[in-house]
Amino acid sequence: MASAGSGPQQSGSTFRTKHRPEGSPVTASPPSRLSGRSLAALATLNFFLADARDGLGPFLDGFLATHGWTPMALGVVATLGGILGLIVTPLFGALVDASPHKRLLIIVPVILVTAAALWTLASPGNASVFGGQSMTAIVGAVIGPALMGLTLGLVGEAAFPDQVARNEFWNHAGNVVSLAGVYLASSFFGLNGIIGLMILTALATIAATLAIDPRRIDNKVARGLAHDDGSPGPSGYSVIAGSRGLILLAVTLLIFHFGNAPMSRLIAQDFSIQLGTPFRTTAIVTGVSQLSMIGMALAAPYLIRRFGLASIFIIALCALPLRGAIAGSFESFAAIYPVQFLDGAGAGLIGIATPLAAERILSGTGRFNAGLAAVMTVQGIGASLSNIVAGWLTKEGGYGLAYWVHGLAALAAIAVFVYGRREIVPERRASEYAPR
Repeated sequence: MASAGSGPQQSGSTFRTKHRPEGSPVTASPPSRLSGRSLAALATLNFFLADARDGLGPFLDGFLATHGWTPMALGVVATLGGILGLIVTPLFGALVDASPHKRLLIIVPVILVTAAALWTLASPGNASVFGGQSMTAIVGAVIGPALMGLTLGLVGEAAFPDQVARNEFWNHAGNVVSLAGVYLASSFFGLNGIIGLMILTALATIAATLAIDPRRIDNKVARGLAHDDGSPGPSGYSVIAGSRGLILLAVTLLIFHFGNAPMSRLIAQDFSIQLGTPFRTTAIVTGVSQLSMIGMALAAPYLIRRFGLASIFIIALCALPLRGAIAGSFESFAAIYPVQFLDGAGAGLIGIATPLAAERILSGTGRFNAGLAAVMTVQGIGASLSNIVAGWLTKEGGYGLAYWVHGLAALAAIAVFVYGRREIVPERRASEYAPR
């Protein structure tokens, strides 16, 4: 965490003194604390980015289902976007590692994602839906690695686990407020209210990103190197291909997301058609899971300190079979409350645990963002495949069959994680989650 105004910078870092060339200025050592302004801006960024990063996000399926789109067609849309995201995510991970412009890698995608969503709302035809979702998938793929890299560069390795949990808290809090806003906007102002809310959210996200002091982002630390390590580190490919722990983590997440990814979409489709209120129904369905995720984000630091990072994975992976069983057994709208609570326990905790495990595995390699992007790519394969499979299962046997099949898929993920637990979650460093 470089102090502002401490002298000339190289690659965004202001405190490189190791291997200093003769005649170069001596720069300041890292301060003990990061300024409140940048941390507050990071919290605000996560709050508004929750709504801005995905465009229509969970509302897309409910909106299109009421415009005559079938579960199979919606599965094709989601799969196409997933495939495009898979292609570009590893490239964007390497870009984040190399680029000193972390803020720009968030701002530009937010603008393009918002434009794509507005296009779809204005004219929900084949061109806007497939074109808009393709754009969202491609440019949105850079936001996750950029945000993680920016966070690591701001707070450093020791504070990274706690800050990831804080990021998730503000992200899910932003989702809840956004869902309430969508519910009210659609109730009182209809589609125009949704459009206005999306524009305001995008502008707030951009403002929060610009409020982060770029001089506080150490770009060496942001890629997983010590701040004074001048070496570039091994190639991204050699790190990824040679890391058994990273590969096992990716396989675990591929199976988990194959099971979990389509379930909220299917629930939103099912009840949006039944109730005829896509935006309000999706707001309720998604809101329950987001409230659960807030609780998980608050509990995660304690759980990791008390029981270890592996416990987070076990809780998350075990939540999915139970979620599928409840969703497949009960057809009442009331069933969405336990089902979506379990989504918060599963997807919410996985969202916290994944970058922490990747950071442990890749610590010191300088390829954190590339490695995390590779993991996200593999889990994206599972999510993309699940959309087509879920659409086919729903067509052949109804929503209940799809819930059961995708819920039980997590049993395989549990087996892979238990098999490779010590490599997926290496022993923590003494500084990690030490009481502060």
